[in-house]
Amino acid sequence: MNEFMKGKTLVISGGTKGIGKECVYKFASNGVNVAFTYNSNAQIAEEICKDVEEKYSVKCKCYAFNVLEPETYKELFLEIDKDFDRVDFFISNAMIYGRAVVGGYGKFMKLKPRGLNNIYTATVNAFVCGAQQAAKRMQKQGGGAIVSLSSTGNLVYIENYSGHGTNKAAVEGVQAIFAKQADTLNKVIEESKGVIEEMTAAGEPQDKIAKQADLTKEALEKSVATMREIAELIASSQSEAFD
Repeated sequence: MNEFMKGKTLVISGGTKGIGKECVYKFASNGVNVAFTYNSNAQIAEEICKDVEEKYSVKCKCYAFNVLEPETYKELFLEIDKDFDRVDFFISNAMIYGRAVVGGYGKFMKLKPRGLNNIYTATVNAFVCGAQQAAKRMQKQGGGAIVSLSSTGNLVYIENYSGHGTNKAAVEGVQAIFAKQADTLNKVIEESKGVIEEMTAAGEPQDKIAKQADLTKEALEKSVATMREIAELIASSQSEAFD
């Protein structure tokens, strides 16, 4: 239990699987109340909430949210306000896959505006809209911490990843601008590069990994951290958010 984090509140998009789910559990284990979103499976989301509350004695609520409609973050946060009296941490994590990325995930000559635009919406627009709403609430209590997940796909070549990779670079750029402009907050932690990149090196400096022009997809996959390790890194970084 982290006494610094105890009693604070995390809002995270996409909390039913992968890194998002690991973050839900990791933050809750440190005494953090959690509000997370899910795309369609309400039953799984409710089961996670029940499990988290029973294991860690924190408050956990789930909310339906379509990351391809980021403008609805305003309504989402109003619902969260009814259940929680503060927002201390926001993680923009939700992603899209399947039909939504058709035309955005593939070889360059196969790329289509619809798929590319959907990835941009879920990656960049979603971060902007979510961070804006979270920051407004953090201002009221004197500060908070905001994280946007990225990947190494904008640094090294991954076949068929051009749509995702370019949008990861875009969200890192907009997050850097936001961090510099958000001087009314105590701190906005810029994690877009740090969170995942620091975990991909497998003992080697990330800049060395990035410079290896012959790095193959297989080599990259072998160096990627587990979802739990990434969640632990994110959680540990937040314990220092107001230092």
